[in-house]
Amino acid sequence: MSARVGLVIVSHSDLLARGVVEVASQMAPDVRMEAAGGTDDHSLGTSFDRISSAVTTLLDTVGEEAGAGAVMLTDLGSATLTAESVLEFADDPEHLVLADAPLVEGAVAAAVRAQLGDALQDVAAAARSARVASGATGVSSPEPAPVVRAEVSAPVSAEENAQAEATVHDPAGLHARPAAQLARLAGTFDAEVKVEGADAGSVLEVMALGVHQGDRVRLTATGPDARAAVAALVDLLESGH
Repeated sequence: MSARVGLVIVSHSDLLARGVVEVASQMAPDVRMEAAGGTDDHSLGTSFDRISSAVTTLLDTVGEEAGAGAVMLTDLGSATLTAESVLEFADDPEHLVLADAPLVEGAVAAAVRAQLGDALQDVAAAARSARVASGATGVSSPEPAPVVRAEVSAPVSAEENAQAEATVHDPAGLHARPAAQLARLAGTFDAEVKVEGADAGSVLEVMALGVHQGDRVRLTATGPDARAAVAALVDLLESGH
């Protein structure tokens, strides 16, 4: 699968930029990402030329079709100013977006949407909406119980409602890559899917639940693909792959 939107990570530190790329790449292995950190002499700061070069390299890779492009994310104020200058002088600004988003969370959220093939503005919107839920608590897992399979209510018009419970098998629970895998799968269905009330399509909301291996979670879905979505997510959670 070839994603049509890539990410340019702009930081005052080359190590930090490359670290964010490393983390986000674990969530979205097919998304092209470029690290543009530090100055030309590898000291702390930002460089117009390094950012511009990263943008050019990425845009040459993802192509010029409608919806393709690059999303820039930055860490601190002066990095944003430099990225704004790059955007101002860009040859094809319609394919370049600077997203006002937290660097790590925004990169992860954007990468997952780009992995699904979303268009440029949708990937940028995912970055902007990134947040870490406050006050989230882990999901308790008392005594093991049989998994409750999907129970689907009668369809209303073209809508379906489905719900199920599943026991999380993956040793990592629903953190990092398992959360991203769940979010990517949820995004392939025409349905609004929730896991313990969190948006199953948002890797950050899923991670914020603090779900561990062996925890039981409740899935609900509404939409034309609700039943199929719940069944697929139950299988994913219980198999761990």
